[in-house]
Amino acid sequence: MKNVIRTLSAALTALCMITFSICAAAAYDTPDDITVSTKDGSTSFSSYSISFGDTAAADDGTGKVCTKGELKLFGALPIKEVNVRFTDRQIVTLGGQPFGIRLYTNGLVVSKIADVPSENGKKCPATDAGIQCGDIITHAAGQKLSTNEQLMQICEQSNGQPFLLRCLREQKAFTAMITPVLDNELHTYRLGMWVRDSCAGIGTITFTDEKTKSFAGLGHGLYDSESGSLMPLSEGDIVPADILSSNKGAGGSPGSLCGVFSSGEPIGSLKANSECGIYGVYTDFPDGEKAEIAFRQEVTRGKAKLLSTIEGETPQYYDIEIEEISYDNAEPSKNMVIHVTDEKLLSVTGGIVRGMSGSPIVQNGRLVGAVTHVFINDPSHGYAVFAENMAEYNHNVVQKTSG
Repeated sequence: MKNVIRTLSAALTALCMITFSICAAAAYDTPDDITVSTKDGSTSFSSYSISFGDTAAADDGTGKVCTKGELKLFGALPIKEVNVRFTDRQIVTLGGQPFGIRLYTNGLVVSKIADVPSENGKKCPATDAGIQCGDIITHAAGQKLSTNEQLMQICEQSNGQPFLLRCLREQKAFTAMITPVLDNELHTYRLGMWVRDSCAGIGTITFTDEKTKSFAGLGHGLYDSESGSLMPLSEGDIVPADILSSNKGAGGSPGSLCGVFSSGEPIGSLKANSECGIYGVYTDFPDGEKAEIAFRQEVTRGKAKLLSTIEGETPQYYDIEIEEISYDNAEPSKNMVIHVTDEKLLSVTGGIVRGMSGSPIVQNGRLVGAVTHVFINDPSHGYAVFAENMAEYNHNVVQKTSG
């Protein structure tokens, strides 16, 4: 009898441990925020169900009604409390077309700090003033800055006298007093820093929304290449672009699409540069295939299609695999790891290359994400962002623009 009890006790303990492990794994492998269709209540969330308590529903600020719910596995095992949002399924027009980007900054981004050769040796006024790479200089000597030339003129007219800078660092304002140094080689006053007031490049449109005449693209933000800081948008636009050729990527050497702005005439204006892409409104854009945006929990590991343009201006579908899914909000543009399996795309580009960022990813007929980054040592792999994340950013931009 004692042996039977011991056996049952051991079996029960093992069962509890297995159940706990399953629940812990499920809690890690599922999002804390789940979206449900208001029309039919569907989520396509296999093996899971949600039960609701007495928490009152409220608008979460993105046009979705939000409440609390308990996520259960197989309708029985409680996993964790989740935020449940109810919304209409959004239908958008798939992109995949290349486009040119012209962005002008709100202030000047400090890209690089450098010493100035003076008669008293090498000096760096920027370092002495406490300026760092990535800082944004908004004013100098009381003048609002929008171009590099403005700061150069203020520096030269100072005759070496100190003047005040107003700056931002990680969205926090501060001031700095800077004293220009006379460069004994160039015979001009310098501040010991390089600054940027604009950037340009080629990316890919992810989707457009006919109802709001808005667009989303790139999947990640436009960053200063030297400092790694997100470029603060003052104004900008997008123009048509043609892909002429591509440089094939290889391990340790990412490739790129080689393209040109096919017209200088804008087809849209930029309204936001965020870590999850660039957003704005368009005035002219070709029609295309319509698709629903998938909720983030509906994205699954397995086969999918990448819609991109590697020649000309017409997008084509290519085969990929979604290998990993992450709900970690710390890196909002790296929600998926994707693997290019399409032989044609691999033979031409080696996989993912610069310029493909923003290319839509379609799974089960729905837009699930967009390409964001390539793995430096393996261009057949890269990261992608959830389409739902981009849709939420786009909604916020539209609200601000219309407001």
